Amino acid sequence: MDDPLTRRPLALAAALAVVVAALVCPAPPGPAARGGGRPPLPEGLLAVSAAGAVTVALSVAGAIRLNNGLGSAVSVTALVAVGALLALLVWRRGRYPAAVLEFGLFLAAAALLLLTSLRGWYITGHDIQREFGVYQMTTDAAHWDIAAFRDPYNACLSITLLPTSLSELTGISGTHVFKVLFPLLFALTAPLVYRSVRNVAPQSVALLSAVYLMAFPTFFTDMAFLARQEIAFLLMACATVVLTDGRRPVRARRVVFLVLLVGIVLSHYSTTYVVIAALVIALGTDLVWRFLSARANRRRGGARRPRPAQRAFLTWWIVIAPAAATAVWVGAVTRTTDQLDSTVTQTYDDIMGNGSGESGSSDTAYGLLGGAAVSAEQRLADYRADTLDETAEARAAGDYLPLDIVNSHGITAAQEETLPLTSAGRALTDAGVDVEAANPLARQSAARLLQVFLLLGVVTTVVGRRRAFRPTRDQVTLTVGMVAVMGLLTVLPQLSVDYGVLRAFQQGLFFFAPFVAAGTLWLFRWAGRRAVPLACGLALAFFLDLTGVVPKLVGGYPPQLHLDNAGQYYDIYYLHPEERAAIDWLRQRTSEDEAHDVQSEIQTDRYTFSRLQTLIEGRAQNDIYPTLIGTDNYVFLGSTTVRKEEATTFYRGDLVTYHYPVELLDITKDKLYSSEGAEIYR
Repeated sequence: MDDPLTRRPLALAAALAVVVAALVCPAPPGPAARGGGRPPLPEGLLAVSAAGAVTVALSVAGAIRLNNGLGSAVSVTALVAVGALLALLVWRRGRYPAAVLEFGLFLAAAALLLLTSLRGWYITGHDIQREFGVYQMTTDAAHWDIAAFRDPYNACLSITLLPTSLSELTGISGTHVFKVLFPLLFALTAPLVYRSVRNVAPQSVALLSAVYLMAFPTFFTDMAFLARQEIAFLLMACATVVLTDGRRPVRARRVVFLVLLVGIVLSHYSTTYVVIAALVIALGTDLVWRFLSARANRRRGGARRPRPAQRAFLTWWIVIAPAAATAVWVGAVTRTTDQLDSTVTQTYDDIMGNGSGESGSSDTAYGLLGGAAVSAEQRLADYRADTLDETAEARAAGDYLPLDIVNSHGITAAQEETLPLTSAGRALTDAGVDVEAANPLARQSAARLLQVFLLLGVVTTVVGRRRAFRPTRDQVTLTVGMVAVMGLLTVLPQLSVDYGVLRAFQQGLFFFAPFVAAGTLWLFRWAGRRAVPLACGLALAFFLDLTGVVPKLVGGYPPQLHLDNAGQYYDIYYLHPEERAAIDWLRQRTSEDEAHDVQSEIQTDRYTFSRLQTLIEGRAQNDIYPTLIGTDNYVFLGSTTVRKEEATTFYRGDLVTYHYPVELLDITKDKLYSSEGAEIYR
């Protein structure tokens, strides 16, 4: 068909998909109603629905108020309401049925995600800007064609076919598909993690697992800006449910598990690579485990067969099949292996000692064995050296500003903005507490405690006598696989830059969250019956601190996008009306080739002067960093640079903010456009 991605063919395809799903997976018969009437509502459904509806409404209202320039009180109240809803679920876990608990977890996760995803009237965030550009290419053409833009983003069907289909079938605009529907789909991961853990563990462990999943900062700060990974994680959460559902036939579960893995392959490349690496390590761990068990059994003189419950779900073809599907998809079909090839090559050089010796992302500092964070000044020095090396030949030809003029304007790192101390913060300061030091220390301590709980959970559930739950063999081996992957990301610089340790930990929580919960319960084993309330109280305290409630109430911590119209994410990702007006002005006055070479903070993908601007690599670097300013190029300064004379670059996995020398442009270029929130030079 010439236009397959239009409403009529999509409606037909969706109807056929529903019919096939119904035939393959028929619904089980429902419970019989007493006396032939309507069955009673599950206990707690009304209370959870009412609390969840209020919580979601507060989240939406809080984001809208911030977008309108108002205060953050409603957003903070929304986070407190999410915490209260989670506390209600924990308190009534013994009386509410599983479906009600899962519904409450979905509403809590949805409220948490909407606080971030609804910020800004336009597409707001980092990767989501580029994702939306790829989606527009697909929906405008009414068909998907990798040849139109051969890039890993365009190979992710989660941001091409899926949003186009959702928009066409529902009439919802693409903007709201990315800002509303995708976060709501991703919110399903919380009840799915609960269900996967509940298949093998008590209610307390399952609920704690879901809470830890949502409390981890990547869940609510970055996932709303990673639409393709939201869908991949949703499929992975479904796969964990299949993995632990021992009531179903193993063969059928393996087939469904494999189908879900192929879905991940089509949704997001990085998630796929991490999953395959974890599967390979898990399979190897299982083989070693079996060998050691058999050897120990022979030493005891027995020939005991392993119990059926302990037989591994993973097998060699479950590992080989998704790896082969990945090779076919990114290789033969889409031919989008450039990023993977670069990562593999640089990682190999790092291992062999032939690399550049550059450090990895500063996120590795959150690990128990991670290195120290690299200072902003060192990142700027390294970035400057790299840009000078890349532009040396072209600068000699006159394509870039003379280096002596650039060097006359010093560039220094900007100090990160922090919230002023509140009355509570000042009271704590008077009591001898250094609030500005305590806030980041609490966050770093929380990250390390989660890793400690993970290790405690694995040890106590595998070899301990007092276990919170009995994990399956596959849960243990997959946890070993994910921990090993995170270890590789920590020690190999290029891997930490291209993927990130925090995103890997978020992905790992789908497998090892129950071990984190088990470690927390083991810590409070001395409390007897009060162990579960204490463990849940600690998890909720983590939630309130990591989501920003505690820092907001005391001050002395950098502002966060979901709670303030300030902070690093707000400065570099939030698109203002003044900037949009300047973009439209420039777009009307430049040719396609000229628009392609407009320089801006392009690494944030915030400024889309033309569709090609964010989709095709033109110059080696189109950043506005002074050593990269072209002689004849347009230079676009956004709101933060105009008002605060600061700019941010993304380098080696870190965002680095520095004082921008606007006077350099005043000396070397003509100012063509100026407003309170944007300036354009040439």
